[in-house]
Amino acid sequence: MIPKMQILIFLTILSIRTLAQGTSDNLKYVDPLIGSANGGNVFPGATLPYGMAKAVADVDSGSRQGGFTTENGNVTGFSTLHDSGTGGSPSLGNFAFFPYASCPGDELNRCIFPKISRKIPYRAESVSAIPAAEMTTTQHTSLFRFRFPSSGNGTQSPLILLDLTDLNDSRQDNATISVDANTGRMTGSARFLPSFGSGTWVGYFCADFTNANIRDNGIFANSRASADVKTLTISRSINGYPLPGGGFIRFTSNPPDGILARIGVSLVSSEQACASAEAEIPGFDFDEVHQTAENAWREKLSPITLSTAGVGESLITNFYSGIYRTMVNPQNYTGENPLWQSDEPYFDSFYCLWDSFRSQLPFLTILDPTSLTEMIRSLIDTYDHEGWLPDCRMSLCKGFTQGGSNADIVLVDGYIKGLSDGINWQKGYEAVVKDAEVEPYDWSNEGRGGLDSWKSLGYIPTEDFDYKGFGTMTRSISRTLEYSYNDFCIAQLANELGGKESDVEKYLERSNNWRNVFKADQKSFLFNGTDTGFTGFFQGRYQNGTWHTQDPLRCSNIDQNQAGCSLTRNDAETFESSTWEYGFFVPGDQAALISLYGGPSSFIKRLNYIHDMNITYIGNEPSFLTVFQYHYAGRPALSAVRSHFYIPRYFSPTNAGLPGNDDSGAMGSFVAMAMMGLFPNPGQNVYLIMPPFFESVSIKSPLTGKTAVIRNINFDPNYEAIYIQSATLNGEPYPKNWIDHSFFTEGKELVLTLGRNESSWGTRVVDLPPSLSEYMGFPGTNGTPLSPHKLSSGCGPEPVTERSGQYLELMTNTFTTRLHRLSTCIAHGLF
Repeated sequence: MIPKMQILIFLTILSIRTLAQGTSDNLKYVDPLIGSANGGNVFPGATLPYGMAKAVADVDSGSRQGGFTTENGNVTGFSTLHDSGTGGSPSLGNFAFFPYASCPGDELNRCIFPKISRKIPYRAESVSAIPAAEMTTTQHTSLFRFRFPSSGNGTQSPLILLDLTDLNDSRQDNATISVDANTGRMTGSARFLPSFGSGTWVGYFCADFTNANIRDNGIFANSRASADVKTLTISRSINGYPLPGGGFIRFTSNPPDGILARIGVSLVSSEQACASAEAEIPGFDFDEVHQTAENAWREKLSPITLSTAGVGESLITNFYSGIYRTMVNPQNYTGENPLWQSDEPYFDSFYCLWDSFRSQLPFLTILDPTSLTEMIRSLIDTYDHEGWLPDCRMSLCKGFTQGGSNADIVLVDGYIKGLSDGINWQKGYEAVVKDAEVEPYDWSNEGRGGLDSWKSLGYIPTEDFDYKGFGTMTRSISRTLEYSYNDFCIAQLANELGGKESDVEKYLERSNNWRNVFKADQKSFLFNGTDTGFTGFFQGRYQNGTWHTQDPLRCSNIDQNQAGCSLTRNDAETFESSTWEYGFFVPGDQAALISLYGGPSSFIKRLNYIHDMNITYIGNEPSFLTVFQYHYAGRPALSAVRSHFYIPRYFSPTNAGLPGNDDSGAMGSFVAMAMMGLFPNPGQNVYLIMPPFFESVSIKSPLTGKTAVIRNINFDPNYEAIYIQSATLNGEPYPKNWIDHSFFTEGKELVLTLGRNESSWGTRVVDLPPSLSEYMGFPGTNGTPLSPHKLSSGCGPEPVTERSGQYLELMTNTFTTRLHRLSTCIAHGLF
């Protein structure tokens, strides 16, 4: 038997703490190991921004979705394809190398080949510190350097095997490998399953080795190997686990500077994998590839700079590491799409737009609009060739839809923030309208289900009768709320493109469908029977209009029953969240929701309750906007309080520093935008203003070259003075609690004067963010009378009065009259 040993791992391309120097070098603050424990599921290895090649050690711990964790698992290999931060099944981890210093007794078949048997521990203190298994990457190619301890007897013959499996053991039939007897080059392919979607995909590889003379090579199958056989085609087997198989190469010596293993990957062919490897790393120059990768990351991180005065390094690391993780996924697979021929970019690994539309992709409109433009072009091109915008996509496969058609929001967010280069917006509009109007046969993978009911009843019924398309018949509440916002966004795009007035009115009307699932008399009780004191929650409704009752706390963070809230057939009517939390998901019409809940005071009490009682789970994306929705109720100071409560308490620069899986950078973008002091309401040209966590933040627009600055006066690094007292924009008083995207593209300066007490800044109705309906029932602030939005345009609210201390209801006007007036306002650009 091979003696037990530990493997040393040099994980990252970054060498963060020692190689990166200089006060303007943001890379020195990046720690890729944040989220590598406690279910953060991040990819912590070597990659380029949006790179296809992602090299890291794979382990067998339970949260290995990104390949490696710092939870003391056993190393099973070193592979080149990975995703970052995903939930569900482990993703990718294909074509892993595994090194041996020698086979016991110098007998080939005394090396252990099957993954389940060969795995060994790694030395925990070696991660990112001691070079032994080093790795770096280009776009499609990984370069590994394996160094072996000397045996001292001169008989050492290092062996490297290449395995035809993946992290999740999803390999299907007919995996192949060929080994060139003279050069040792290994080429081949295998078919795999996606981790959160439908279908299969084929990956190809091309591996070469250098730095030592070849002793022999061949293939292995099951637990035996042979140097006499150079090709292998292997089945999956009948027992649910892929048969071990692959290739090996042995060397005649153990060079002190290690053996280099280069592997190119492709989704098209082994020939293309070889061509990429030869073009990208022709000379096997590890240090050059490493330096080039570091420089690529420096460039991506360079637009955002901080004043670090008085701030501890841990907060700076938290900030820049969050930014870094927003650019690991999605992955740029341009030129690697065998499904159709196109001149458009192709991006993959959208895990999933339900997660990333909320802050990750909006953040890229600021930091990397060129790449986001390519992603949007890719989404539209996918629609053009596959018939639907994806809601989730990975490994060339359709991912599962979690709720709405969230690519609609991504496209609209990009359009209203000025992205244009090469984007066919008319085709994009065609795509989002198809989401709203045509039901696909399989709406578990694309589009929306239940559209007949949506159009006729104004909601998605519980246990809907839907014979046109098929999917998991759950989530009727959350789908109703999400479809409503999807339609709100489509109305905006219709208005912006012009000449689509009937569409504007139609989709604005449908955007109000969320009202149809509000049950005004629904109460909520804690699990010990205590009345929460709140009445009125969203509930499911059957086709005949009667109510289906779901405990408002089901699927919440304090749900003691651990009820299912995912995609199985008997799950809840909300997805991954409770009706308490979904009770705030009306992003386009916060004014109407506030009125529905009884006015701003009642709204704030309800919002406080989900946070104070731990009902919301900050480790999942539906919680993000709730941290900042105090702005809409005229209490922006409370948004600052909440963001400081969650950061760094739940988001810290440690291996276990994320409250949930990173979801391809969703958690990273939440941290970055909250700490930057501007958080988006995605699908709208709105950023909610809080004080940054730093004295100043500067953001240089990659599109215009102009630099926007957010500056704190009276900055308090102890974060006791976090309340904005007043603000100026380009030197002029700025009372609004929100700002639009021109702040970044035009390079404006926002100066915030801070104090230790809440002030009246940003509290007047005129200072609140836009909302589809009028703000009603807000009391004056410090003697200031109510000031409606668009007062001079005629698009503001009706005159507001108070009756016996009770707020007027929003429904003062008939729905039809109000809708007509709002549609007119939008058509004239006054919304």
